[in-house]
Amino acid sequence: MDRMRPFPVAVSRRAPIEIGLLNNMPDAALHATERQFASLLKAAAGPHEVRLRFYSLPEVPRGEYTRVYMGALYGELDEMFDANLDGLIVTGAEPRAAELADEPYWNRLARVIDWAEANVAASYWSCLAAHAAVQHLDGVRRVPLAAKCSGVFDCDVVGEDALLTHLHEPIRAPHSRLNGLDEQELAAHGYTVLTRSVEAGVDTFVKRGRGLMMFGQGHPEYDADTLLREYCRDMGRFLCGKRGAAPTAPAHYLNLRTQRALEAVAGRDPDPALMERYNAIAATAAPKQVWRASAVALFRNWLHHIASHKAAASLAAGTAEGRTLLAAKA
Repeated sequence: MDRMRPFPVAVSRRAPIEIGLLNNMPDAALHATERQFASLLKAAAGPHEVRLRFYSLPEVPRGEYTRVYMGALYGELDEMFDANLDGLIVTGAEPRAAELADEPYWNRLARVIDWAEANVAASYWSCLAAHAAVQHLDGVRRVPLAAKCSGVFDCDVVGEDALLTHLHEPIRAPHSRLNGLDEQELAAHGYTVLTRSVEAGVDTFVKRGRGLMMFGQGHPEYDADTLLREYCRDMGRFLCGKRGAAPTAPAHYLNLRTQRALEAVAGRDPDPALMERYNAIAATAAPKQVWRASAVALFRNWLHHIASHKAAASLAAGTAEGRTLLAAKA
C-alpha cells in the first residue's frame, strides 16, 4: 500500500468525506482500533463515500515492528494539518502519568485540539482524548474513580439533538476507564450531554462552536469481545503478580455462569499456572455486540452533519460539487 493512500471504508458517487483517525492506542491495540473505527464508519456511511486517513502522536511509545508498519500507512502530524479533513476521530492512549498535562504527548495533543476546534467540521474525542480536550479547552479536569468503570451500561437520551436521530432507548454503551467527568461542571462550561447512564455517568456529550465537537467516555467502536480481552489481560497481570488485586468482571456483559467461573479463579492467590484454566473458561464466553445499532446510528448522524456542512460550504463557494451534494441530499 502506498504511504498515506486513503483507505476507502465506503464508496458512492457523492463527494467523498475525508476523515482523519489520530490513533494513539498502544501497539497491542493499534490494528484493532483501525479496524473497529473503519468498520463503524463503513456501517454508518449510507450513501456517502468515506475515506479514512491514519495519523498518530509521535510521542506515543512504539516498538520497532509498529514503527515500520506505521511508516508505510500513517502520515506525519503536520500532514494532517494540511490534509483538508472534513472530520477527525481522536483515540485515547495508554495513561502513563497521574496528570494529563504530564503526559509526554500533552503539548502536541493540545495543538491538535486547538486546530480541530477551529478547522474541522466535526470531531470525535474518545475516552482519554475527551478528558484531554475538555481540560485543555475549558479547564474541566477528570476525576479518578473509586474502581474501574468496565461493562456495558444502559444509557438514557438527554434532551433533543440531531445527533440522536434514530437512537432508541435504552442505548447500550461499553465503558472501560479509570476516570470520569462531572456532568454539572461540563454543563457550566457549555457542554451538552446527549446520553447518560445511571451507573456509569456521562456517556456522550457535545460542544458546538466553529465546528461540532462530540465526546465519548464510552467506546461505541468496540468489538463484541474487546472488554473480555481487556479483562483477561488484567487478570493475567494479577495471576503473574504484576497487579495487586484481581480485576472485577465487566458489568452486564458476560453470562452469569461464565462470570462466576472466572471469578472463582480470580478469588485464588496469584499463580501463573492458573492462566491456562482461566483462558479456557474465557474462550467459552460469547458476548454480544448489543451496542452496535446505537453506535451506527450515532455515527451516521455525525457523518450526515459533516456531509451537510461540506455541501453548504461548497454551495456558498458556488461550486458544482455543492449543488450536486445538496441535490443528492434532497
